[in-house]
Amino acid sequence: MQLGVCYYPEQWPRAMWADDAKRMAELGITHVRIAEFAWSRMEPRAGEFAWQWLDEAVETLAAAGLKLVLGTPSASPPKWLIDAHPDVLPVRADGTRWNFGSRRHYDISSETYRRECVRIVAAMAQRYGRHPAIVAWQTDNELGCHETVPSYSAAALARFHAWLRQRYETIGSLNERWGNVFWSMEYPSFEAIGLPNLTPTDANPIHLLDFRRFMSDEVASFHREQIDVLREHAPAADLLHNFMGFFTTFDHYRFAKDNALDVAAWDSYPIARTESIALPEEQKARYARTAHPDVSAFDHDRYRAIGAGRFWVMEQQAGPVNWAPWNPVPARGMVRLWAYEAFAHGAELVSYFRWRQCPYAQEQMHSGLNLPNNELSPGGLEVQQAAREIANCAALSKLGKPARAATAVVFDYETQWMFEIQRHGKTFDYQTLVFDYYEALRELGLDVDIVSSRADLSAYRLVVVPSLAVIDDAFVDQIERSSAQWVFGPRSGSKTDAFAIPGNLPPGALQRVLPMQVLEVETLRPTLTPALSIDGTEGTALHWREHVRANRETRVVAQFDDAWPAVVALGTVRYVAGWLSHALHRTVLQQAASDAGIETQLLPDGLRVRRRDGLSFAFNFGAQPVHAPAPANATFVLGQARLNSGDVCAWQDA
Repeated sequence: MQLGVCYYPEQWPRAMWADDAKRMAELGITHVRIAEFAWSRMEPRAGEFAWQWLDEAVETLAAAGLKLVLGTPSASPPKWLIDAHPDVLPVRADGTRWNFGSRRHYDISSETYRRECVRIVAAMAQRYGRHPAIVAWQTDNELGCHETVPSYSAAALARFHAWLRQRYETIGSLNERWGNVFWSMEYPSFEAIGLPNLTPTDANPIHLLDFRRFMSDEVASFHREQIDVLREHAPAADLLHNFMGFFTTFDHYRFAKDNALDVAAWDSYPIARTESIALPEEQKARYARTAHPDVSAFDHDRYRAIGAGRFWVMEQQAGPVNWAPWNPVPARGMVRLWAYEAFAHGAELVSYFRWRQCPYAQEQMHSGLNLPNNELSPGGLEVQQAAREIANCAALSKLGKPARAATAVVFDYETQWMFEIQRHGKTFDYQTLVFDYYEALRELGLDVDIVSSRADLSAYRLVVVPSLAVIDDAFVDQIERSSAQWVFGPRSGSKTDAFAIPGNLPPGALQRVLPMQVLEVETLRPTLTPALSIDGTEGTALHWREHVRANRETRVVAQFDDAWPAVVALGTVRYVAGWLSHALHRTVLQQAASDAGIETQLLPDGLRVRRRDGLSFAFNFGAQPVHAPAPANATFVLGQARLNSGDVCAWQDA
């Protein structure tokens, strides 16, 4: 359990650096990330490097005993590079180019920019790759942020043609797989294919999907070029990238695998994320100062899997930020709580953004551990408290890795892309559906792993698949070999890999283990609310509902008030034929957990628990005091059973 901070020495007078480093170490900081936005200071003119300031910053921080994470600066190319190569700027879907003047103003498909990035990264790595204080390298910063991926440039089009040729080999094969006979869309050659933008009405959905797949691969290959340089010159360092919360522009599972990342890092801004995602307004109001209890946990659990068990929080919210629709000040205790929450989910490092609030430029309204006058901020004081607690408690400071949970939730990036392309109703969002299932499991007191559809699921006792657009035979093979309970949500098996409806109707290959068919689907406007009851819990369908036909051996567990089946099951497999109101989802999952032999406990409002290496943690995100579900004879290593709002406690498991 280590604490870090993001620091920008180039933004502060040299006279402050040594005192900053000393105060970081005294605060309990062990890791400092630097340099990820400093290209113009490292190379003020093409080919003219200015390393002295960075040499001095590295040595100053290292002399204070701090470990460094060095960032590659490709997220913000300097003005001289843009002036020399204006084609580096990315192109929006409407055909206009982004301008210089902020960050992420580059096209990942630009051969020129890729070459320039490899050059600056090689220069950095040759100079600092074996420095003993530099223990990790972060590539770029928040790839795809600000909707800069995809790019609709000429360079992207040329590389898309090559990608399509490799995937389909012949134009005839592509025309057939894409169904281009429809609307006379057949192409005479790969070079005749355009990008799927600026069409009068919807582009072919498989054209859109393949472009999303291509751009996802482009992000990974762009990143891989930097990774290869760093592996050569910094062989002992951990290599990582800082992903974002609730971000699905590219496939993070494939990205991590293709790039052999050592650590999956991500940037956690709980209150801002609560404000910006599709949560009910009532929940946004209730958790305005504490953040939704599951909004950070969701990505802690997702990135733990993406990093094959290793993840860091590279940027942790330390106070109010500047980029959400509204930016409240966190409630007292929350900055401390979020650190323990990350550690409870398996984080090795929690690093705060940033050391000192910057009084100028775009992020001057974004807080840090220090105020602009160099006084510890309220959040900084909470970090100081957490650091002291961790240092004084061996049970906290030396936690091992989290054990595998009994419950897995399958999350799939291509499913997100397919359902974005073909929502069918404006309120249907795949990731929000997954989050609703995840929230229900956490309300039942369960630890959860979020995993890929390609993961080995054999060790889990309960596997929850809120939806999976393409279900192939390999996935069904896992079900047939498994003794787990399986819960599938709507739209599962609704498409083929070529973005078509399966010939045997949805849920496609899942019919091998659950004989049923989806005959029709409907998206539900707010005034259409098919009602149902499950085990005494009343509710309705929301957003999406399916008319399904079950065969004789398949059991109808629940039905809507118009007699269409709502939940069908056979053996260990359940299928939920709609997006149900939250309490109904929780009831379905509670029944499945019971059948799996997993004990559940409905937690009080706002309370969450997580277990790691013999310790149980409890967190109160609610407004009212609650009691942690600890046994009467529990030995507490942090806090106590009674938790006020914003409190955390931890006790040793029996």
